[in-house]
Amino acid sequence: MYSDEMPEETVSPVDEQLEQTVVASYLVNLSSVIADSNNATLPIIKMETNRLTELAYGYISPVVVLLTIVTNTLVCIVLLQKHMRSPTNLLLVAMAISDMFTGLFPVPIFVYFYTLGNFRDYVPYDWCYAHNALTIHLPTVCHTASIWLTVALSIQRYLCVCHSLQAKTLCTIQNIVRVIVALYIAALVSQASRFFEYSYTPVELTSLVGQGTVIGCSRQLIKFFEDNIEVVYGSYWWFRVVFIHLVPCTSLVIINGLLFRTMRNAQARRDMLLRQNRRSECRRLAESNMATLMLLAVISVFLLVEFPLAILLITLIYENTFQCLVMEKEKRDVATLIINLIILLSYPVNFFIYCGMSRQFRETFVNLFSTSQYKRQTSTSAWQSMELQSKTFQTNH
Repeated sequence: MYSDEMPEETVSPVDEQLEQTVVASYLVNLSSVIADSNNATLPIIKMETNRLTELAYGYISPVVVLLTIVTNTLVCIVLLQKHMRSPTNLLLVAMAISDMFTGLFPVPIFVYFYTLGNFRDYVPYDWCYAHNALTIHLPTVCHTASIWLTVALSIQRYLCVCHSLQAKTLCTIQNIVRVIVALYIAALVSQASRFFEYSYTPVELTSLVGQGTVIGCSRQLIKFFEDNIEVVYGSYWWFRVVFIHLVPCTSLVIINGLLFRTMRNAQARRDMLLRQNRRSECRRLAESNMATLMLLAVISVFLLVEFPLAILLITLIYENTFQCLVMEKEKRDVATLIINLIILLSYPVNFFIYCGMSRQFRETFVNLFSTSQYKRQTSTSAWQSMELQSKTFQTNH
């Protein structure tokens, strides 16, 4: 995340504190803007850090991102197997890709500045645009897509469970692909203007860590943003908090509640089928319930990490709109750091949910990655199990 403490005449009250704290939302407080000693009006980008952020973003985050790349790649490989392809699984693959790239884009910044210790000097001119793009704009695009993909997943599952006839027409693979593409395009459009909000100028500066000089960069809002700063950033932040956080989270809570109620009714029906000794129907219903429970777990993890971020954004917008202090800056910085890490740590979790709650995923994974001897021992039972589950896991999904 960035600290946009521009010269006073160019900074709006609404935008300044938000840019300092949550521009990247899921990432890192990477820079502050300081005045060059030779020109008090020139904003020069320099990293803002302390020992906690250095540890979190220089060492913990790259390791977590590496784990995310491994787990989410495995998720994609398993779910894209021919017998596993289904509308639900395509949404899960798209979510895995979005989460992976949300964490992956900032890694060059993490490694170059924090792991290698270059945060002590000014941000080099060659890194200035990449600094914003990799730690703010691209991760925000990916995370926005992931949020709405999660909403699409919950709606799709609700239709399959509660309106199965309509789902057969609406929830086809072709339609789901269209939804995924549309959500990625919408996520990119929602952030498109921010890729062009600053102009950067190379500036020769005395190095902070040596005797020589370094080519740093100054940045200035382009004229349109500077002339309309209150309207542009006020609209942007309210749009973001409402349509990228509040509406999706509220929708997910409602749909999750409906799915949970439906699952309880299905469990009662399963108990009745057991009493009537209708074991085949009972087994299919149990597998459908497990699939729904697995998706509820995925959505619940998502909500658990998204709500704190939404609350933080609302708090900051409230502070800047009504000019009142709700949280001290030091506490807000710590809260931001913790929220960023929790969100990052949540990305590899889905792989373990799938392994623990989906027998078909587990057995496909074993057949893909286990030794040949173990494959021969398990292949028969695995494929029999997949055949029994396929109608539930694919048609119902």
